[in-house]
Amino acid sequence: MNPRANILVTGGAGYIGAHACKALAQSGYTPVAFDNLVYGHAAAVKWGPLEKGDLADRRALEAVFEKYRPAAVMHFAAYAYVGESVQDPAKYYRNNAVGSLNLLDAMRAFEVDQLVFSSTCATYGEPERIPITEDHPQNPINPYGATKRMIEQALRDYAQAYGLRAVALRYFNAAGADPEGEIGEDHDPETHLIPLVLDAAAGSRPHITVFGDDYDTPDGTCIRDYIHVTDLADAHLRALDFLSDQPGFHAFNLGNGRGFSVQEVIEAARRVTGKAIPVQMGPRRPGDPPRLVGDAQAAKSRLHWEQRLGDLSKIIETAWRWRQREGR
Repeated sequence: MNPRANILVTGGAGYIGAHACKALAQSGYTPVAFDNLVYGHAAAVKWGPLEKGDLADRRALEAVFEKYRPAAVMHFAAYAYVGESVQDPAKYYRNNAVGSLNLLDAMRAFEVDQLVFSSTCATYGEPERIPITEDHPQNPINPYGATKRMIEQALRDYAQAYGLRAVALRYFNAAGADPEGEIGEDHDPETHLIPLVLDAAAGSRPHITVFGDDYDTPDGTCIRDYIHVTDLADAHLRALDFLSDQPGFHAFNLGNGRGFSVQEVIEAARRVTGKAIPVQMGPRRPGDPPRLVGDAQAAKSRLHWEQRLGDLSKIIETAWRWRQREGR
C-alpha cells in the first residue's frame, strides 16, 4: 500500500480511533476521521481531516469515499456501553450492525477491499477457559457483544463472496493515554476503571466503588486484562500491513496476556499519583466473571506485534499525566 495513502478512520474522534490516527500519520498515511461526534471529540482530530457524518447516512459515507478515495478503512465507530445495549438494544443494532453494513456496501461501491475492524472480547461471553484464545466459542451475553459478532460474521461472508480482506481485532480493556500527552481517555459517561480511579485520586469523585471482594481470585476482586491504547493503535497498523498480502478474514485477540485485579489497579494508582484513593465496597454486579484474560500469541506471531507499554504502572502513569496536562 502507498505509505502516503488516505485511510478512512470511522470513529476517528474517539478514544482508540484518535490514537490510531496519530499512529497512521506517524507512518506517513493521511487519516481521514469520519465521526458523528456523539461520543467523539473534534479536538482529538489532529493528524488529518475530520468529516462529520453518521454511518446511517449512506450519502455522507459515499461523499467521503468520493472525496478522499481511501485505500483502506479502520472501523472504530460504534456505541460501546454494555448496560445501555441491554436497555436499548435497538440503538445498538441500528448503529453498530446496520451502520457497519452501510460502510461495507460503500466500500464495495468504491472498490476498497481492506478493513481493520474494532471488535471486542465481549463476543466471547462468559469465559469457558482462561486465557481466552481466538478459537474460544463466541457466545455474547449482551447486545453490544452480539452486534460485534454479527459484523465479524458479515466480514467472513463478504470476504468469501466479494474478496474483502479483513482483520477483526478483539480488544480486552484499552487503557492509558498517548505517552506524549496529546490525547487521552475522555468518555461521558465514564465507565472504565482506570479513569474512574484517577477521578477519585484527583478528588473529582468522592471514592471508587469496588463491586465485590469475595471472588475466587488472590485478593477477592475481579481480574481484567489491560492493554495500553498506544500498543492497540500499533496493532492496527500491523493489521493493515498484514492485509496487503493476506486475503480473507482473520481475527486476533489484543490484550496484555496477564490480568490485574481491581485492587492491584487501585494500589498502582496510589503509587503513581501519590494520592489517597478512598474505596467503597459494593455488591457484585450480575454477569461479572472473576477473570477475563486474553491470549494474544496469534497477534504476536502473525502480525509481529509486541507490547511496549504493558506495565500497569506505565499505563496508569500516562493516563495521569494526560489528566494533569488537561487540568482535570
